[in-house]
Amino acid sequence: MGPHRLTVLADGPDRWRALLNLINSAQRRLDVCFYIYATDRSGAAVRDALTAAARRGVAVTVILDSFGADADAGFFADMCAAGGRFLCFSPRLTQRYLIRNHQKMVIADDRVAMFGGFNVEDSYFSAPNDDGWEDLAVLIEGPAVAGLVELFARLSDWTSAGHPKFLRLRRASREWQWSDGQLRWLIGGPSKSLSRWVRCVSEDLHRAKRLDMVMAYFTPPNSLMRAIGRIAKRGEARLVMAAKSDNDATIGATRSLYDYLLRQGVGVWEFMPRKLHTKLVVVDDAVYLGSANFDVRSLYLNLELMLRVDDAGFAARMREFNNRYVAASQRITPALHKRRATVWNRMRWNMSWLLVSVIDYTVTRKLNLGP
Repeated sequence: MGPHRLTVLADGPDRWRALLNLINSAQRRLDVCFYIYATDRSGAAVRDALTAAARRGVAVTVILDSFGADADAGFFADMCAAGGRFLCFSPRLTQRYLIRNHQKMVIADDRVAMFGGFNVEDSYFSAPNDDGWEDLAVLIEGPAVAGLVELFARLSDWTSAGHPKFLRLRRASREWQWSDGQLRWLIGGPSKSLSRWVRCVSEDLHRAKRLDMVMAYFTPPNSLMRAIGRIAKRGEARLVMAAKSDNDATIGATRSLYDYLLRQGVGVWEFMPRKLHTKLVVVDDAVYLGSANFDVRSLYLNLELMLRVDDAGFAARMREFNNRYVAASQRITPALHKRRATVWNRMRWNMSWLLVSVIDYTVTRKLNLGP
């Protein structure tokens, strides 16, 4: 793809090897940002690799979200003692509940980077047959890495003061982008108007004739639901959703939308093998990859990172990739949905939608709403 090289990593062990190789091969600089960072075996191994990098003279900076990450400054004490930096995004309770840094990225020597929807936790690196997360990561080399370097510098500046500067975050989510020909970095975040990522994907959806989407959490606003319905009317729309998750209410919230989608002719599948965490959108000849789900929090509140690739060949390859998800999924027919949609289930689904879309999906983890 011109001067760029993109490698999509769908299997957990491949992501693990690529992540460690990226860290271990760095010679000058490592910039690391994650939402969830567990203190399990994977978290300890990544920390130790970062510590070793700092000891060999690499400038290491780690930014973790205080809401999502279990790891804290104490966990990274040896790395910091070796010269690395640990920063905590939104350390104040009131702030971290409102806005979370959902981005995931690792940048090595300003020349190669890894990003996507994965976090640092054992379940994100497990083998396909294990009960872990189905997810994507992307290795990128080429001029577009400079965009990530610029974004991380801004993120470090926002975070190093001890709390995010919300006016600057709002302005950046509305205005900042980085483009190099066919590739464009987009960020989402809190904004009175639509963020760059939402504006861009919304414009693509409103004029598209073909859509393939694999999405872990799917509860978009009505305007985007209608846009998806219109794509099905004038072409084809295929959605692969989660049948398994760590939060069953997110499944119920999505199922509450199936009536409308099926009436519009949208093809709906549910991924069966394991928990779905993938975020992939292929709309006509454009591909979106990154951290954002297609729910209210990822569309309007969280700080998100998405890459838009405008390339017909890459879009065709990602549609072939999407066929793997469809083949492993259960087709949701109107008859199947009608059998599932009992009065009790509809009540649970609608309650789930309210909690997930209007309040916050983290609340539902403590409730036994079921899918």
